[in-house]
Amino acid sequence: MATPIKPTPVLRGKDARRFEANMLKADRVAVSREEFERILAVYHSVKIVEKAQDLNGGRA
Repeated sequence: MATPIKPTPVLRGKDARRFEANMLKADRVAVSREEFERILAVYHSVKIVEKAQDLNGGRA
């Protein structure tokens, strides 16, 4: 039997402000061209697998 998943707690106070600041800072982080190309290649490979699963009725 699967273990039940607890609801995600709501962040409040200092934790919420710190989380928001980290999220805003992460939006401004530059990624190298090589890293971007690697991420894009992985994305495309996942899309190909997803398309193949759709064609095979959910089986890869």
